[in-house]
Amino acid sequence: MADEKKKLSLGGIDNAAEEKGSFIKTLWQLVKFLVVSGLVTIIQLVLVNVLYFALKNWTAPLPDFLAAIFTETTVGAGHDNWGYILPFFVSNAVANIYGYIQNKKTTFKSDAPKIMFVIYIVLLACLILFSTWFQGVVANWVSGADAKWLANLAPTVASMAAGFLQMVVLFPMEKFVLLKEKKPAEGENETEAEAAAE
Repeated sequence: MADEKKKLSLGGIDNAAEEKGSFIKTLWQLVKFLVVSGLVTIIQLVLVNVLYFALKNWTAPLPDFLAAIFTETTVGAGHDNWGYILPFFVSNAVANIYGYIQNKKTTFKSDAPKIMFVIYIVLLACLILFSTWFQGVVANWVSGADAKWLANLAPTVASMAAGFLQMVVLFPMEKFVLLKEKKPAEGENETEAEAAAE
């Protein structure tokens, strides 16, 4: 009975996937990454909608270096301001930092040094800047729809599209570069094998 519970636990499934080889292990990590990405998406969607509606009247212009990226032609007339751009950026940042921490702990079981988090933040800032621009383009396109209900969903649709793009970039970066799995200490594999045999 205890063995069955252990096999059904996350650690038990991790061990079973690892025993089946690196392809199955990577596939299982992708499944866990997708679950975490789902949580990230929920956090992001809630935040982007709350912040978007809370800040939509904040029309302070963007600084020149951002205004060149977020022009009226890419994000839509009246949307090249802080009240429109900041909700997408902040919601992405908060949600993805949560995702990094969760993936480090559960998906990849990594002991990556803190410098990897710094690298992740730099990568994330670039990715979010691009995603924020991309969300503006998508939201502008969706809000131009004839259906009012679809136009109201513009921030949600844009966030989901950007979230998918980020997932495609972040999974390989986290798995192979930022969050490499911790190497077992010498003798640790033998101890685990003995414990499993008991």
